Amino acid sequence: MGMRKDPAVTTAVFVLWALLALFVVYPLAALFARMLVDHGTFTTAGLAAVLTDRHQIRAFWNSLLLALLVGIAGTMIGFLFAFTAARGRLPRVLLTVLDAAVLLPLVSPPFTTAIAMIFSFGPRGLITYDLLGLKSVTVYGLTSTLFSEVLTYFPIAYLTLRPLLTAIDSNVEGMALSLGASRWRVFRTVTLPLTIPGLANAFLLLFAASLADFATPLILAGNDFQVLPTQAYLQITGLFDLRGGAALSFVLLLPALAVFLLQRYWVSRRYYVTITGKGAGQAPFDSTSPGARAVLLVACALVALVIVYFYALLLYASVVVALGANHAFTLQHYRVIFTDGLKAIRDTLIIAGLAMPLGGLYGILLGYLVTKKAFPGRRTMELVSMINYALPGTIVGIAYLIAFNDPPLELTGTALIIIACYIFRYGPTGIRATVALLQQIDKSLEEASQGLGAGSGTTFRRVTLPLIMPAFFAGLGVVFIRSMTAISATIFLVSIGWTLITVKILENITELSLGPAAAFSVLVVVIVFVVIALIGRVLRLFRAPGAVPMTSLLGG
Repeated sequence: MGMRKDPAVTTAVFVLWALLALFVVYPLAALFARMLVDHGTFTTAGLAAVLTDRHQIRAFWNSLLLALLVGIAGTMIGFLFAFTAARGRLPRVLLTVLDAAVLLPLVSPPFTTAIAMIFSFGPRGLITYDLLGLKSVTVYGLTSTLFSEVLTYFPIAYLTLRPLLTAIDSNVEGMALSLGASRWRVFRTVTLPLTIPGLANAFLLLFAASLADFATPLILAGNDFQVLPTQAYLQITGLFDLRGGAALSFVLLLPALAVFLLQRYWVSRRYYVTITGKGAGQAPFDSTSPGARAVLLVACALVALVIVYFYALLLYASVVVALGANHAFTLQHYRVIFTDGLKAIRDTLIIAGLAMPLGGLYGILLGYLVTKKAFPGRRTMELVSMINYALPGTIVGIAYLIAFNDPPLELTGTALIIIACYIFRYGPTGIRATVALLQQIDKSLEEASQGLGAGSGTTFRRVTLPLIMPAFFAGLGVVFIRSMTAISATIFLVSIGWTLITVKILENITELSLGPAAAFSVLVVVIVFVVIALIGRVLRLFRAPGAVPMTSLLGG
């Protein structure tokens, strides 16, 4: 149905384009103008400095290498956990434990695992020094940065892949098995190809997340492995060179867009529909043998143990006087955060509470339109919607600061600018999950509804929405989590009127007040787990009959 025949689609497309123009295109255009115009004169000195400086070129290739390795390793681990959860026939209690362990890195500030690694493997680390007695050990470099980022970001792949694996019609796999194929052959020729949209989307999201991360490399990369996001952050905060920092960050946009276009080309060449509305329902399919199930559980358990150890160490650091020096029990760190840090806690909860539903709605609406509706510029809309996620957080924050610092759009110092940043930076997670899930839904379902006289809005609400509820709530969860834990963009947007927990944590770390930083991090984890549990419960209440099942995706 074209736009002229469907006013609802026309209105939705117009509103989304207006929002994208205001909160994605305009800030980048303002930043681009600031980068290329100096006192009214056009100049490319900033870009030329980046392209001719061998140190910056090395940092660029380091950024690509790190993002590529994080994308591959994180997607593999995310698929391992998602497949085990969706097809391992695990008891509900074990599924809940698995969900909790996987979500821990996602529900805490992105630099938490980096600090835990220093506590564990640094020169005075609990493992390297106290347990193994090793001296002159260095924890800085590519390996530790990669390990920390993979642990931090692989849950994004898990959130993307698990609903996809759950939604695959098991009749397809059961028929292949009944024709004599082994379980391994069914997995290799049926299950794995059907997850290609999710795998490509997960890789894209992890690649972009690594490119955007400046905090982990800032702590762990050291002087021998510099990356461009860190270089840009230091250029801005250390040298107060907005033009030079912007040039460094803009260079990272090119590989992010290249990966996105490759992903779109790869996925568009295949057909992935498995949910058609036909047939007698899904029959149980045992896709894993007892031996394979044991191997999967052991692999997941090893990763989960590392995660649990890191966060147990964080909890321990929050209730002792000084980790590594004075291990006497104390609650002083929690007294500090609930007095000096109370304003940051309140502000963060208000902003996250507003950004969550808006970001979730934005994600499924845009994902639905670009996948199921034909209108001019839909591919461009999808591409523009991914820009803020692909860009390093520092450049997004600086772009917003420049664009909204002066009339007529003077928003700096308000909660609105932070909320908008969260929606248009982390909403693409819901977009990608929605696109991946919609690619499995046969268009005949919607055509049948419209053939019976239902409008586009009614068809979306009563047919499509129940089927994509897992993607919607995955988007909700990620937007809330990132609203509670983000640092790279919002560190430039906080003010006296509105501040955030993550900024307070970073301030404590720079001041070597590690106890309060650990206490803040523990509080964030507790708050997010409570909210995610509530999201899972609400999903079970509102899920319509016949909807794609969602089994504890968000720890519910």
